[in-house]
Amino acid sequence: MPLDPQTQEWLTALEEKTQGRELCDLPVEQARVAFDRLGASSGLPPVEIADISDRTVPGPAGEIPVRVYTPEGTGPFPVLVYFPGGGFVVGTPDSTHGPCTVWAKQIGAVVVSVNYRKGPEHPFPAAVDDAIAVTRWVAGNAAEIGADPARVAVGGDSAGGNLATDVAIDARDNDGPSLAAQVLIYPATDISKAYPSLHENGTGYFISKNLLRWFGANYRADPLDWRASPMLLDDLSGLAPAFVVTAEYDPLRDQGEAYAQRLAEAGVDVQARRYDGQIHAFVANLAGVTGQGKTAVNDIGEYLSGVLGTD
Repeated sequence: MPLDPQTQEWLTALEEKTQGRELCDLPVEQARVAFDRLGASSGLPPVEIADISDRTVPGPAGEIPVRVYTPEGTGPFPVLVYFPGGGFVVGTPDSTHGPCTVWAKQIGAVVVSVNYRKGPEHPFPAAVDDAIAVTRWVAGNAAEIGADPARVAVGGDSAGGNLATDVAIDARDNDGPSLAAQVLIYPATDISKAYPSLHENGTGYFISKNLLRWFGANYRADPLDWRASPMLLDDLSGLAPAFVVTAEYDPLRDQGEAYAQRLAEAGVDVQARRYDGQIHAFVANLAGVTGQGKTAVNDIGEYLSGVLGTD
């Protein structure tokens, strides 16, 4: 399909505003501020819910900041542990604030958005270790945040989608916690090779080959480590059911779709959905400016409502 007109309009405005500069052309701290502002300006506006609070939970290298979104009603609620994207370098709960409020309200679930450690200060596998630690903490201390430990899902976009896959695999291999679902939004699943979509969509669609290289240089992951490239695992059976979102004009499209296929072949219950005409970031960061982004946020909420038993 042609590029979605709303997305094209946003890309044109971004090009004019930045004069072609990308996040990778900025110092890391400035890139982080710019990315969070993107979520605030182009993402879904937040909706009113019962409570939003910032706190920390114990991690392998100290306290990990999280933002807890609590819906109206009486718990215990199901819980979604969410990992914002940003190439393991940028991205915080601020960058995906709006969708997390929407999901908390739509699903009737607590959402825990994780500000995991990032490169270059904290290279691979610091982010993975934090993601696993927070998920285990949520399952083991669910009552503290009004959540039900028997109804835990994980999710994330882009780099956060990679972390969600890692958490699901770790939970399978290390005695839990038992996960109800994993939501993988245009996930990074294989950095060991270049897929065709990287070349097809590597320039002109916000997330570029140059930016991906910059992310990789700062994260410093081993491409052959399954935590960086879960596609390389021989056995993907026994993992939590998955909802996998991809976008037609995304450099990561092919690896996300290949991972969904691998899951299905391994007997995992998978729903895979490509949103034609869309680019990377259209769900988590741009749903305030594109109708398809809003649709995808709603589709994810409907899926989680079903698997978490709140629909």
